[in-house]
Amino acid sequence: MEFNEVMKALEEYGNPQTKKTLAKHGAKEPFFGVKVQDLKKILKQTKKNHSLSLALYDTGNTDAMYLAGLMADETKMTKSILQDWASKAYWYYLSEYTVPWVAAETAFGFELAKEWIQSDEEQIAAAGWSTLGSIASLYPDDSLDVAYYRARLKEIRDNIHQSPNRVRYVKNGFVIAVASYINSLTEEALAVAKTIGKVSVDMNGTACKVPLADEYILKLIDKNRIGKKRKSARC
Repeated sequence: MEFNEVMKALEEYGNPQTKKTLAKHGAKEPFFGVKVQDLKKILKQTKKNHSLSLALYDTGNTDAMYLAGLMADETKMTKSILQDWASKAYWYYLSEYTVPWVAAETAFGFELAKEWIQSDEEQIAAAGWSTLGSIASLYPDDSLDVAYYRARLKEIRDNIHQSPNRVRYVKNGFVIAVASYINSLTEEALAVAKTIGKVSVDMNGTACKVPLADEYILKLIDKNRIGKKRKSARC
């Protein structure tokens, strides 16, 4: 499929209720409101397509940008492209999912994540923490900088409640991710989760809730799901 064909397909798949929901969460015009399952129907026709993914992301259309993340060829992405994508990820659908998923699958995702979490921009910092969590979910423990992850757990224990709104949300998710995917840090992450307790995040009037990290982790332990890595960060 060519660019114009993809944009036409996105418009045809647009769903009024989905558009209303996405707008309530933070999406801005222009966009169509396409369900993820319909985005994946388009993806089946395009497969990974580097140049097309870049063109779609540059539209500023949330539907096209999310699809671009699913379509991106991680082997052809560069640091500068991902920096650009992160700067244009204007709401959490993009900054906490699309960009981190792609970044985590590149050879330099960890480097970018360490840089992003230091940003004063809420969306950039959130992208960094989400990228770290995705990296933990993908790579063998012996290839991870476990000491770095341990230090970030301690940082979260000490300052999560003073962090910006969406950064609080992704730091809570980071604790869950570390407990879930890095065996040697599961107990430490659980202890941090118990210490931080309930994390309050303004969900912009939506029904979404912040998971209580310790309860979530204990459920994963009960289900024997600790340490099971993912094949891809993207979904």
